[in-house]
Order: sequence, then C-alpha cells, then structure tokens
Amino acid sequence: MSTILLRDIEERDNAALADLIRNVFREFKIDRPGTVYTDPTTDALYQLFRTPGGQYLVAEEDGQIIGGCGVFPTPGLPEGCAELVKFYLAAETRGKGVGYQLLQRNLTLAQELGYRQLYLESFPELGKAVSMYEKAGFQPLPHALGNSGHYACTIWMLKDLAEQQEAPAF
Repeated sequence: MSTILLRDIEERDNAALADLIRNVFREFKIDRPGTVYTDPTTDALYQLFRTPGGQYLVAEEDGQIIGGCGVFPTPGLPEGCAELVKFYLAAETRGKGVGYQLLQRNLTLAQELGYRQLYLESFPELGKAVSMYEKAGFQPLPHALGNSGHYACTIWMLKDLAEQQEAPAF
C-alpha cells in the first residue's frame, strides 16, 4: 500500500503540474481562454508561489505527482483574504480522500499565513469539487472578487476561516 505525501512545491514539479492541470481541463472540456489552461503562470508554479503570502502543496504517490493545491494573495482581494488556487487531482486519484486532505491542509495553511477568508473560482463542470467546497463551508458569491484574470470562471465562493474546525479523524 502506498502513502500519499503532501509537500511544498519544488521547481522540478513545474512541468508535471502543468500537464496534470491541462489534462483535467481537457477531461472536463473547460480548456478555453480566461482559465488556468491558458494562463502562462501554469507553466511556472514554483516561481509564482515564491510570492510572499502564497504557498502550494503537491500530492505525491510513489514519486508521481497526483495533485496539488495552493493559497495565493491574488491582487484585488479584500484585506485578509487569499485565493484557493490551482486545485487539481489526477483522474485516478479522485474519490480517495486526497482532495479532502489537500483542502484541509490548505485551509490550515491560509490561517497560518494570517488570512481570515479564502476565496475560490470554479466551473459547474467541476461539480464534485464544488460540492466538496460547499461541505467545507464555502458560500456562493454573486460575482468574482479580485483580479485573477480567469474571466471564464462562473462559480465564485468564499469561506470565513474563523469557522474552520479541525478535520475529523478517519
């Protein structure tokens, strides 16, 4: 039985993460302009997450990257708010609790980085992920916040981190 490792992003992860993210976008047919799919930072996530106030975690199994998720100080967000970004899992990984682990760890990271709120953007096509966000306490918003540059997203959500509780033990 293999173990899932959650670790900080390293420069050597850039290509594998960009491939993973773009594969997910093609899988769900959301590979269009105004998304992470065409965002040039997708090819340089390690460099992007050197930004103060940001952190990105990679999920690795048997030396292979199977997912990732981060917290980022997106310009234009309200004071004390960061964005949950670039949250993607390989198809064969979904439904095994890895996404939940990444989400919980990123909620904790956001608090440790001093944020009071966490914002995210998504798509209806990613319904299982949106359901997970709702269960984690994210509330829908009527419009986008900040300036992510991802104008094609149609779901916007916000979570008050003061409501964050410890994840139940499994």
